[in-house]
Amino acid sequence: MLQTLRVATRDRKRLEEILSVISRYGLGIVLVQIGLERPGSGDGDESQSQGLPLRARHALEELGPTFVKLGQILATRGDLLPADWIDEFEHLHSKAPTLPFDELRPLVTEALGQEPETAFARFDAEPLAAASMAQVHRATLCDGRDVVVKIRRPGIRPKIEADLRLLAHVAALAERGSAEARRIGLARMASQLADAMIEELDFTTEARNADRLRADFENQANVVVPAIHWEWTSETLLVMDYVDGVPPRDRQALRSAGIDPAKIASLGADMVLDMVLLNGRFHGDPHPGNLLCLPGDRIALLDLGMVGYVSPRRREELISLVQALGNGSSAQLADVLMRWSAGSDVSAQHMFFAAERLIHRHGSGRLVLSAIVADLFALMRDERLTLPPDLLLIFKALVTIDGVLSRIEPDFDLTQAMQRASLRIARARLSPEHWSPVVQAVAWELVRIGDDAPRLIRAAIQRLENQPSARTPAASALNASPSEVRWLAGAILAGAAIISGALWFR
Repeated sequence: MLQTLRVATRDRKRLEEILSVISRYGLGIVLVQIGLERPGSGDGDESQSQGLPLRARHALEELGPTFVKLGQILATRGDLLPADWIDEFEHLHSKAPTLPFDELRPLVTEALGQEPETAFARFDAEPLAAASMAQVHRATLCDGRDVVVKIRRPGIRPKIEADLRLLAHVAALAERGSAEARRIGLARMASQLADAMIEELDFTTEARNADRLRADFENQANVVVPAIHWEWTSETLLVMDYVDGVPPRDRQALRSAGIDPAKIASLGADMVLDMVLLNGRFHGDPHPGNLLCLPGDRIALLDLGMVGYVSPRRREELISLVQALGNGSSAQLADVLMRWSAGSDVSAQHMFFAAERLIHRHGSGRLVLSAIVADLFALMRDERLTLPPDLLLIFKALVTIDGVLSRIEPDFDLTQAMQRASLRIARARLSPEHWSPVVQAVAWELVRIGDDAPRLIRAAIQRLENQPSARTPAASALNASPSEVRWLAGAILAGAAIISGALWFR
């Protein structure tokens, strides 16, 4: 199979690099398992299997940002991979050596349209941080505000695009030759990876994500999203406010900074639940490196390249999941699970029994989200089901924040946060803002009917005047009795009167 890939002449050099890393880390056995090599052709063996997840992580890190992102996606696939692989891939970080600023200067000057020392009152050539896709420097605007400048590494786009082409080809070949690869959905996973990588390559995507999340929390002063400076921001450069805070890693460090860990834990849970269940837009990777705790018990959100979206239908399903766990309803939980496994051949009765087991283990007392999700993923693996990709990112975000908050506040209980979220959801649904779009949609529909009312009334009158056996085409289309037609005409006239009154008294 791998010989087939060599037809991709333009990506031959990158392909050879990838194959070299795979061979060096003894990962041929992985290719065998997903149908990309024949048994016996892999360079791994059973004696190496104990260290396989660790070797895979090191290989992904060496191969660069595309493969690091692939590993981070796989870290969400508890429905496919066993716990030791998930644990290892969760340690993937897109780190890289820093580059001398002289190598970045031409790119920065092109993006700014001038030298950085001219654009900014101060620019620090020493990097603040570095990753495989970007490097970050501090600067000061001419108006005195401190900012960070995120610079995309030069030459990285062609390499990532080559990786994505190769991975898409590998996934397609694997699915043609392996039923297991088709069940896993390798091609869909490759497409998900490509979408994520292309978005992250364009820093304006992250900038727009920041603006949207800031708007979502505009009425909550304790959630901070740094401002974007669009006059200096482009595809390869991102300039945003500098935020100085304490990562939520150590309880004592927070206390030393005058920050209350219990209040941060409560705020963090409310923030993430609001993002997922109310706003429909959430930080996809809220680990301690992407969060900062600020004086006044506030939280700042950083690194917004990965933002997930929750459709209204998914929000309803997640709310039902929370309610089912809260009230111990196996039937309600089974209904949610059946919707998530649509297209499978699992019977409703079988899913009900599985839901009963989950309720028995987690339906009373304190909710431990990581344990719930682990059991849910184990259930999906046992039944050979796969969760929809959008749900995987949601669960990853929820489990990540749960782990972060439990670390700084050991007595943290997600149950109380979910109860508070339920009350906020109920209030939101009773608010005028929630019903305004619905009322507008109904009003527009009435206006449309009102515009069509003369024709319908004429058809109704004609239907009344004619004998039942001699219907006109317009009256026949109504297919109603004379009394029904009178009601229809009356309803149309009433609707027109309501619209006229609304317009008159507005």
